[in-house]
Amino acid sequence: MAKCTRIDYHKDGSIRAKGQTVDDVLTGCWEWFRKDGTIMRSGFFENGKQVGEWTTYDSKGKVYKVTKMPR
Repeated sequence: MAKCTRIDYHKDGSIRAKGQTVDDVLTGCWEWFRKDGTIMRSGFFENGKQVGEWTTYDSKGKVYKVTKMPR
């Protein structure tokens, strides 16, 4: 079982997303960012599936919406 931190980038080199994977499957907390660096969305994965509370942020990084995913 290979656990690692994964970081994906926008074409301009800024961070697009970051989080953990186990054997290339998304797990744990993940965050997505806009090109200007503000957070856009965050939430948790279990075995590659979205679980728990997922938060969407407005363009200034303030909470816009919280969605509860089934387990």
